[in-house]
Amino acid sequence: MLGEIITQNRRLRPLIHCITNYVTANDCANILLACGGSAIMADDPDEVTEVTAMCGGLVLNMGTPNPRRLDALLRAGKEANRLGHPVILDPVGVGSSEMRRHAGRQILEQVRFAAIRANATEIAALVRGTAAHRGVDADPEKTLTNDDDENAKRLSQETGAVVIVTGDTDIVTDGKILYRVRNGHPMMKTVTGSGCQLSSLLGAYVTANPDRPLLAALTAVCAMGLCGEIAYERLTPLDGNASYRNYIIDAIYNLTPEALRKGAKYEAD
Repeated sequence: MLGEIITQNRRLRPLIHCITNYVTANDCANILLACGGSAIMADDPDEVTEVTAMCGGLVLNMGTPNPRRLDALLRAGKEANRLGHPVILDPVGVGSSEMRRHAGRQILEQVRFAAIRANATEIAALVRGTAAHRGVDADPEKTLTNDDDENAKRLSQETGAVVIVTGDTDIVTDGKILYRVRNGHPMMKTVTGSGCQLSSLLGAYVTANPDRPLLAALTAVCAMGLCGEIAYERLTPLDGNASYRNYIIDAIYNLTPEALRKGAKYEAD
């Protein structure tokens, strides 16, 4: 089942427009190439609608925001909606400032999303308007709770998007069905932008499988976590987080449907 998603993705090789942050843009582009897709990264408001029209899907990442980039996110999102292209939202650090909270509200009000991926603090900020106190990073001590389940379901029901909450255990829900994914490795927290990479991978899988967004999202989360495990097994005593980042991308490149079937750890609530 999950293998069908990655097989279809590699067959169609979707072109994804990523408006992402300058911290992780290179890694997002490389994870798309590794999974079988490709990326265009254009964030000038004067060209985003034209570029969006060229691509099959759109990933909107709120990292490193400013008014000009917010304008680009909104223009691109509306154009993708007009064309019927799937749009993925990664609301990086949305609770860390009033400017980001206001931007998040505007985006949710004006753009329809196929999927929203965030950590639990960011999801709470979108649902309840709460502030975060760690900047854009997830709390390393955070364990997902029933409140996080409810926030994810509520956001999915309000937006119509599949919602993915990443943490020690990941959540994937369409507001009715809720999956828990137990793939991954703690060292993934040492790689800046592993969540941004997942959002880009999600963009490819959903674009290649638009009629199965929940399954595509589940596949992306399982694949990223499993590849984090595979990458960790490659580390030598001389390797650190930079090598680990590269090994994750290598693992995505080499991932087979059979390996994903055997290695995916998930269950439905």
